[in-house]
Amino acid sequence: MEPAQPADRPPTDATPPEGQPPVRPGAGPTPPQGQPALVETPTDRGEPALVDLAGDDAGRAETVAGDRPAPPARKEKARSERSPKDMVLSLLVLLVPIALLIAFYRGFLGGDSPVTVDPAPALEQARAANVFPVSQPTGLGDDWRTVNARFRTEADGATLRIGYVTPEGRGAQLVESNVPAEKLLPAELSEGRPQGPADLPDGLSWQRYTARGNEQALVLLEPNRTVIVVGDAGETELRKLATSLR
Repeated sequence: MEPAQPADRPPTDATPPEGQPPVRPGAGPTPPQGQPALVETPTDRGEPALVDLAGDDAGRAETVAGDRPAPPARKEKARSERSPKDMVLSLLVLLVPIALLIAFYRGFLGGDSPVTVDPAPALEQARAANVFPVSQPTGLGDDWRTVNARFRTEADGATLRIGYVTPEGRGAQLVESNVPAEKLLPAELSEGRPQGPADLPDGLSWQRYTARGNEQALVLLEPNRTVIVVGDAGETELRKLATSLR
């Protein structure tokens, strides 16, 4: 039989009840869950001091973390921060190939040259219609480029048109028609007015007329047809076209 123990002495058996953590002799009460545990440490005066283990660990963690320098933020150069020199170089990269293509198109492919046509089919249609005498330009050089030619029959008559680009790069048009002159001239020359005889060396009664804008015209009035040479070409080139008709 074990002798009785005083009531103020802790039990010698430190085995905790089932399901509870072991308790060391002399240890204070177990703190509630979620709170830091306090540990008694002796002081110089012999009195125990309470130390917050959890707080001490956190402080050490913060100290360690604070000793490690943060990595520098990566700086990326934004598009809006590009210098004017960079922008000029980018434009040159785009413009140089375009300039080379334009030069090749103009220099080797004749990009500035007008598209020429053959006036022969339109002349043949006009002669086959046999509604008025058809004259054809002869003796013009290759630098007179035909850019359009058509023959059209309408209710009030038929009209042959042949357009040229002259050696000086101007426009000139030959119009032959049996449409009444009082209707044809206003349609072709707008507010054109006669300016007197042209005195061409072919002996025909050509008249000088004003025309729309900066154009001028030479007009030949005949009983069964009207011939007009009109354009913004110079008078010399218009006279050459008129006298070439045969």
